Amino acid sequence: MSRLKEVAGRDPRAGFRAERRDQGTSVPQGLIKAARKSGQLNLSGRNLTEVPQCVWRINVDIPEEANQTLSFSATERWWEQTDLTKLIISNNKLQSLTEDLRLLPALTVLDIHDNQLTSLPSAIRELENLQKLNVSHNKLKILPEEITNLRNLKGLYLQHNELTCIPEGFERLFSLEDLDLSNNRLTTVPASFSSLSSLVRLNLSSNQLKSLPGEISRMKRLKHLDCNSNLLETIPPELADMESLELLYLRRNKLHFLPEFPSCRLLKELHVSENQIEILGAEHLKHLNSILVLDLRDNKLKSVPDEIILLQSLERLDLSNNDISSLPYSLGNLHLKFLALEGNPLRTIRREVINKGTQEVLKYLRSKIKDDEPSPSDSVTETAMTLPSESRVNMHAIITLKILDYSDKQTTLIPDEVFDAVKSNIITSINFSKNQLCEIPKRIAELKEMVSDVNLSFNKLSFISLELCMLQKLTFLDLRNNFLNSLPEEMESLIRLQMINLSFNSNNQVGSVDPLKMKTMENLTTLDLQNNDLLQIPPELGNCVNLRTLLLDGNPFRVPRAAILVKGTAAILEYLRDRIPT
Repeated sequence: MSRLKEVAGRDPRAGFRAERRDQGTSVPQGLIKAARKSGQLNLSGRNLTEVPQCVWRINVDIPEEANQTLSFSATERWWEQTDLTKLIISNNKLQSLTEDLRLLPALTVLDIHDNQLTSLPSAIRELENLQKLNVSHNKLKILPEEITNLRNLKGLYLQHNELTCIPEGFERLFSLEDLDLSNNRLTTVPASFSSLSSLVRLNLSSNQLKSLPGEISRMKRLKHLDCNSNLLETIPPELADMESLELLYLRRNKLHFLPEFPSCRLLKELHVSENQIEILGAEHLKHLNSILVLDLRDNKLKSVPDEIILLQSLERLDLSNNDISSLPYSLGNLHLKFLALEGNPLRTIRREVINKGTQEVLKYLRSKIKDDEPSPSDSVTETAMTLPSESRVNMHAIITLKILDYSDKQTTLIPDEVFDAVKSNIITSINFSKNQLCEIPKRIAELKEMVSDVNLSFNKLSFISLELCMLQKLTFLDLRNNFLNSLPEEMESLIRLQMINLSFNSNNQVGSVDPLKMKTMENLTTLDLQNNDLLQIPPELGNCVNLRTLLLDGNPFRVPRAAILVKGTAAILEYLRDRIPT
């Protein structure tokens, strides 16, 4: 074998010269040598028009160093090479893959996104160990049936292709947990999809689907279903039986009615904006015990039922651009962090109240609740039961709404009487926004066992104190419009944190967002960094795979480019991951 290779090295014929050139130029021998040891090879962004033979044959051919080295150290034992398990050839100019793909049967990860592939070779069936296949952003019109042989496949990413149908036998991919078919040309989803019983995440957005099969409800583990930007006119009633469903996206369709969700007790987010929904009834709301986000923007709703008060977990409600003329006053008793009402012909709330933001609207609605008479202990005027100092504290908010509210006072310090007023009451939210605070009150740590929501926006904070990092139940943190330039390492301990708003902080410098800190916050789903001075975004932020909303607009960095930002969070994270140095 070695003599043959020596002859090949000296042979003047063009074919052999071409092979040696593609080995030496397109793929540096150092990379191939390193890949034999690590089992991983990254050839992304090398302008490759075809995969060099030395890549396909990396585990077949005896390496050149075998002919050159007579004594071997432990690091040079070429016969102890590792089979290639991870091959990344994304961001190239590949138009096809050859059947030589079968020479890499040990692959567990094959990433070929952002090429010009129109098909996949039938040899794909030989990759029986494959767990992740990314063929997104290509020109695939059809998938080979052989792809259904990949029984160990857990992640299949086919977004941004030209697929019009799914091959027969697709349901045999019974290990599949994550399937992305978004931005294709699918008109139907086969009922056999329901046999993908391990599926946790299914993205069907931006296709041409007019309906979903009722059998989809058999996907008992499905947590995330994205059907945005299709032509759906109805949703099968069976969808209501999907017990594990947590996130449902139905934006930009042609829905006239909302489905009922009697079994979707875990549903946390329902996005149905940009449809033609006219009625929101009690039957649509009464089972949504866990709902955090309800997006009804750009529909044709005329009213909101009193039963909205049943959504006690609701934090974000978007009703903008509907035909709503009045709101139930009971809405004021919800613990909303965000309420959008723009674009409605509201007659009961003045424009200046709406312009002041969510908390002012809720306060206004609460003030209109006729039979909500304050008890003596709720009184905010001086009585025999109220200390003079407590007259400045909103006791009604503390007792009824579990909110410690001392906002919009333009104060530089939160008075002790504010914390003293809590006494034995349970407090879940703190609102100290719109003040002149230069540091976070130390006594905030007294509430570390119960507070989940802290609003410190519109202050003059230049650093985060350790007291804030002691709030172990903190899930929502609003720090926008301050003077922060970094986050302390101790924030890693806030493992329940789901949303951080850091927009409009004036001194954010390069590296002010540490991706390693963010990754330890496993529940973090929303990170708002808009309108800062970020000069670069660390690629490692792409590893924060739980982020569903990453907002970066209004910063001076050059990459990711605007064209990537408009594609949304998943595209930004994928872009960043591709740029992590290997």
